[in-house]
Amino acid sequence: MDLSKVRLVVSDMDGTLLNSEGKVSDRFFQLYEELKKYNIHFAAASGRQYHSITDKLNKIANEITIIAENGGIAKQHDKELLVTHLPKEKIDYLVGLLRDLEGVYVVLCGKNKSYIETREVEFIDLFNEYYAAYEIVEDLTKVDSKDILKIAVFHYESSEAHIYPAVKHLEDEMQVKVSGQNWLDLSHPDANKGVALRFLQNQLGVTKEETMVFGDYNNDLEMMQEAYFSYAMDNAHPNIKQAARFRTTSNNEDGVVQILEQLIASRNQKL
Repeated sequence: MDLSKVRLVVSDMDGTLLNSEGKVSDRFFQLYEELKKYNIHFAAASGRQYHSITDKLNKIANEITIIAENGGIAKQHDKELLVTHLPKEKIDYLVGLLRDLEGVYVVLCGKNKSYIETREVEFIDLFNEYYAAYEIVEDLTKVDSKDILKIAVFHYESSEAHIYPAVKHLEDEMQVKVSGQNWLDLSHPDANKGVALRFLQNQLGVTKEETMVFGDYNNDLEMMQEAYFSYAMDNAHPNIKQAARFRTTSNNEDGVVQILEQLIASRNQKL
């Protein structure tokens, strides 16, 4: 396995680059400086809001590519590379459908901020970890739909058990992704991390064989297909472990950092 070919590294955030406390390892930022020396581009690809990703990666946010909202938007600093909106009629239909589910919280994810209807303190405290810019509104169907990229849906126990069965029938017409233990995402059929990664590869002139990706959940599946060096975290969903070519340790054991150290070592050996 020749890691020295790698020119692009793409990592998911939650369950992957972030540990269970939602923090990025200091060692990662040190390794990022080494990646730069070898002209290896780094991209963060997440279901998170753009502003939430920049908060976590504030030290390097202006230098990297950020793929947010599961590929709904991709940016390099202030430059938008790709934006895919969710149509108004889909938003209204989905909000109506999801409101009828017990124990479910609905988030409209806009380009600049997100919107929720609930004022429940417990949920908002949790929600703040993922959404840095948001507004509480009386009715989600009255929100200006022009900038909505995705609908995120939360359940305290399991999104796969309590939300997915109610929206599974929509998979032929849109992206339906169980993106974490508690979250499920609904977006335009063309909005996923794989589409955004292909766009970035074309922009950089990078091939699949020169791309390394890390992921842990079902919203990373399409991204896994766009890289030869595809790594599943040890804590990953079984679908990701099956789709990935390689495996690394868990997010709490700095699995991404361990592989990046191997990548840098392979480049040093070439000198």
